[in-house]
Amino acid sequence: MGFLRTIREDIKTVFSEDPAARNTAEVVFCYPGLHAIWLYRLAHKAWQVDFKTFARLISHFGRFFTGIEIHPGAKIGRRFFIDHGMGVVIGETTEIGNDVLIYQGVVLGGVSIQKVKRHPTVGNNVVIGAGAILLGPIKIGNRARVGAGSVVVKNVPESATVVGVPGRVVLASARKKVSGVELAHDKLPDPVIEVLHRLEKRIERLEIEKKHKDDN
Repeated sequence: MGFLRTIREDIKTVFSEDPAARNTAEVVFCYPGLHAIWLYRLAHKAWQVDFKTFARLISHFGRFFTGIEIHPGAKIGRRFFIDHGMGVVIGETTEIGNDVLIYQGVVLGGVSIQKVKRHPTVGNNVVIGAGAILLGPIKIGNRARVGAGSVVVKNVPESATVVGVPGRVVLASARKKVSGVELAHDKLPDPVIEVLHRLEKRIERLEIEKKHKDDN
């Protein structure tokens, strides 16, 4: 895919994922997530031809300029979009598929100092909410959603929704498309609250049964 075509596709992705985007000039000059991706791609090219120190310098400049840290060794697919982006960290052995959307403060980190695969692999059409932390060489299935503030240390099935600390699968249903608009962080289920509600209903039912027995 040509350089100019890639740039046009990246700009189009911003318009499709962010309703606040108003015009091309605004997107090109005012979206640090887009700048971070472009600088990453330049650094990744340098990394691939073994100019690793130069690649790290580009990555370091990108971190300073955008507040987003993407290691040049990471592998990132097409139409990747970082919304807002401040505080995002993507480690060296991370692999990200196509049409992935992540929000500010997301960390794709490692849990090992060994020179092995130690960062997450993220599938296609995945959405990762603000402040979520994904650690280790785990796999996030296609079309999965990770709720804001979640800490994920285990594999996530395709089309699943994960929330909580540690992250728990609370929904597993097929979806044709996942977008930023679809990920309403304030409407994701809370597994702890749901358990408490079930316990509350059970206690109420037991109290009614006990009262009924006492009356008889």
